Amino acid sequence: MSQATQFINVSPVDESAPGRFSPVANAPKLAGIVAAASALVPVLRERAQATEAARRVSAETTEAFREAGFFRLMQPARYGGYEYGFTAFIDVVSELGRGCTSSAWCCAIGAIHQWMMALFSEQAQDDVWKSSPDAFACVSYSPTGATEAVDGGYLISGRWQYVSNVDNSAWIILGAQFPAADKGMPAEPGFVLVPRSEWIIEDTWYVAGQVGTGSKTVAIEKPIFVPRHRKITIAQAASGSPPGSAVNTNRIYRIPFLSALPVALVSPLLGTAQGAVEEFVNLCGTRVTRGGMGGSGNRVSEFYPVQSRVAEASALADAARLLINRDTAEVERATLQGLDLSVDQRIRNRRDHAFAARLAREAVDTVFSAVGGNGLALNQPIQRMWRDANAIARHITLNWDAVSAMVGQHLLGLTPKGQY
Repeated sequence: MSQATQFINVSPVDESAPGRFSPVANAPKLAGIVAAASALVPVLRERAQATEAARRVSAETTEAFREAGFFRLMQPARYGGYEYGFTAFIDVVSELGRGCTSSAWCCAIGAIHQWMMALFSEQAQDDVWKSSPDAFACVSYSPTGATEAVDGGYLISGRWQYVSNVDNSAWIILGAQFPAADKGMPAEPGFVLVPRSEWIIEDTWYVAGQVGTGSKTVAIEKPIFVPRHRKITIAQAASGSPPGSAVNTNRIYRIPFLSALPVALVSPLLGTAQGAVEEFVNLCGTRVTRGGMGGSGNRVSEFYPVQSRVAEASALADAARLLINRDTAEVERATLQGLDLSVDQRIRNRRDHAFAARLAREAVDTVFSAVGGNGLALNQPIQRMWRDANAIARHITLNWDAVSAMVGQHLLGLTPKGQY
């Protein structure tokens, strides 16, 4: 372990805590799953530039995630899953983020939506996992397609953008607006589950950051039928009693949708911030000045501004992780005790999802500002981490301007405008 990482995660992991405890008798210990993630970090670092060049995570890397059990982390035990909670998820995904942000992001997308699919009806879960327990889903939350109610379900069609890890996914969760039963009433937002055979991929992902996530467009040209049992509304997902809770009795499946799900977007960035500090320490440890303003033959690590940058970045990375772990553990404890989360808690969590992302991005910005010309090379990991971190921080779910306005409205006694 490098000197920099000794300031991050120094507290021992409490495997008896609700989110880090698996009730499944034969589930592997969390420490072993995290160790498997740690073992993959150098592999992901070695593949990171190729992942970016391919603009997707490879089938080989995805298979390594599958073999390590990452996609079973939050899957129901009825299908071979471990039923760990969100704090365990953070531990695993943030560790992967040290190696490659895009790879960690795609693993997070697959793993977190095992939890989300467990909120759907039992029949929908059987559709996905009964014959293929290794299956996982990608997602597009925006309801950009067309939805028409018909006998037994819905006809859907359209295009959905920014679908991360679409190439490796067997199912997709698509945002939809379900027509109200009564005319004149607003449509109800929610999601439908659709198998891979029903949609095509359009290669539209040409971007500056998070390039390796393969976040392409999914298209359904002609309307397809989706049975009603493969539908869930946002209200159901946020209710604490989603349809799937009838068969999945673990209370992690009662956690309100937006109180914890955004950690899937933050967790890769927590690891990226830590990985950037590690890369910076390694870079400074071997680098000497070559002349010019800094003179010649001086060790970069002996410059005061460099020392200050690495200290600041490590503090920012640690603060981001502490915020997310505190909030998520609180949600898990409350849910285990059967307590409802207050509006204050829900909005606080949304604030901290966005603010932790901001802190982690600032950690990467801080070290990138000190790498010099060498840091601009495409084979230098910090520049890629910088692009990836800034891309994640601009995700609408984590966008500080949007989330902070909602939080400010609540604190000022106004009606908060946003999702919490």
